[in-house]
Amino acid sequence: MNKYRTHTCGDLNKNHKDKKVILSGWINKKRDHGNLLFIDLRDNYGITQCVIDKKNSNFNVLEKLQLETVIKVEGNVIERSKETVNNEISTGEIEISIQNYEVLGYTKELPLPVFSDQEYSEEIRLKYRFLDLRRKKIHENIILRSKVISFIRSEMEKLGFLEFQTPILTSSSPEGARDFLVPSRLNPGKFYALPQAPQQFKQLIMVSGFDKYFQIAPCFRDEDARADRSPGEFYQLDLEMSFVEQEDVFKVVEKLMTNLFRNFSKKKLLYDQFPKIKYNDALLKYGTDKPDLRNPLLIFDITQIFEREDVKFDIFKKLVKSGSVVRAIITKNTKNKSRSFFDNIDKWAKEQGSSGLAYFTFDEENKIIGKGPIGKFFSEESLKQIMKITSAEIGDSIFLSCGKLDEVEKIMALARQKIGNDLNVINKDSFAFCWIVDYPIFEKDVITKKIKFSHNPFSMPQGDIKNLDFSKPLDLKAFQYDIVCNGIELSSGAIRNHIPELMYKLFSIAGYDKQTVDKKFSGMINALSYGAPPHGGIAPGIDRIVMLLAEEINIREVTMFPMNQNAQDLLMNAPSKVSDEQLKELNLKFLKK
Repeated sequence: MNKYRTHTCGDLNKNHKDKKVILSGWINKKRDHGNLLFIDLRDNYGITQCVIDKKNSNFNVLEKLQLETVIKVEGNVIERSKETVNNEISTGEIEISIQNYEVLGYTKELPLPVFSDQEYSEEIRLKYRFLDLRRKKIHENIILRSKVISFIRSEMEKLGFLEFQTPILTSSSPEGARDFLVPSRLNPGKFYALPQAPQQFKQLIMVSGFDKYFQIAPCFRDEDARADRSPGEFYQLDLEMSFVEQEDVFKVVEKLMTNLFRNFSKKKLLYDQFPKIKYNDALLKYGTDKPDLRNPLLIFDITQIFEREDVKFDIFKKLVKSGSVVRAIITKNTKNKSRSFFDNIDKWAKEQGSSGLAYFTFDEENKIIGKGPIGKFFSEESLKQIMKITSAEIGDSIFLSCGKLDEVEKIMALARQKIGNDLNVINKDSFAFCWIVDYPIFEKDVITKKIKFSHNPFSMPQGDIKNLDFSKPLDLKAFQYDIVCNGIELSSGAIRNHIPELMYKLFSIAGYDKQTVDKKFSGMINALSYGAPPHGGIAPGIDRIVMLLAEEINIREVTMFPMNQNAQDLLMNAPSKVSDEQLKELNLKFLKK
């Protein structure tokens, strides 16, 4: 190729036998066998084993070079003997007999080993991210990310979408997470905001007459870090379409995700056509609007059972009378499980902050009985009724939780995953996508008791627009949807509200007057007043998609230069202080608390 290499470290095989080659890369590993020194040379493309005899004058110098030194080697390709072939690497049938070498880049003592994927502290890994990224697993993850994005671009173009870029410096929005603000030098006292998402801009693109838009969009939110969310910034596949209904968006996204996941993973897709689950049904059956459908366990409401006179479980009965609910999970054929299995789940639930999970097993001794700590409190008729509601059978067991609705939903969602893992019934060799639909437009604030938007305020209400009943706002549903895979929310989307009068009405219910809407969303509301088409879209997270494909549980493992949990870039020392001169230019000064 050039003076540094004729081939990469992933190119050579036995067809190159006896050829003179030049390779360059990092010393990944060394093995000194006395008379022979083996060096694994690594570059972006792979690893090639190189060998030098002690008789070679370069032997002593190469022997002393540290791992991760960058070298160039010249030598001949020789075929390995059958017993020394390494089938784990593409170059495993050959090795390079080193004749000459040159050091291209020396290294200091390493703060972490590169040839190993062993876990190191977050601080070390992020401070020396350039070394961390050399390690095999994360290096492959970043390459995977690049290929995924290229594939998405290609597929979107095939589907007739055009890629546009939207502004990075924009105005602050009153909805959503905290903004990152940028002071304006030319407009003293005023600030730009980095976009939390291109939401308003992509709608304006539709109003501008473009039909299908997409973008691999950077988004900025001043939020705390989580395992599946980077602090500060992330990327999403932002897309929007004109003259569409909800189903049209679903068809595009399902086709893209199906092709994408089949192309980059050998795991099975459980559904070609993704199930649509109503929001309220998701909370009932799974305890969450982010269900993992690989788990066959379901949650059932059996509150009514505790209104029966022949049920003597007084603790739950009193709670139900005061407004509590009872939810249950059935485990199939667990009659022979040990007492410790059930007690450990009850103990685990208490560790999560709940009062625990009551349980018993459906058994039969001349009649149906409940076998377990609370089974004796249920008559045969009440047990039959529970079995009818939950489709339980003799030999199945039941776990119960009683309390306030939101608390019960939370613990049962966690318990469903805990029990599913303990019983090994989750199909982990698969991807299970689904849509969560029919979100409520409004919800009541727990603290203030005031009505507020539950999700995206720009969503189109369901039903006959001309005859909506605004007197019951909590009953209004939106054409709003989430796409979920294996319990991870990839994105929210919606058919947009493109009618200004309707938007004013919905915002007024949430406490925004017309003047506020005009001020906060001036660009959007003005554009919608000049002939806006029906439109809708969605924005799946790139980071989370790659996370699923790479089988990682932390988004840091698929992000090239992530921040730490405190939103700090340890490599580049950001955020950092700026000089007084810079502050003066921006008409800013710090005030001591």
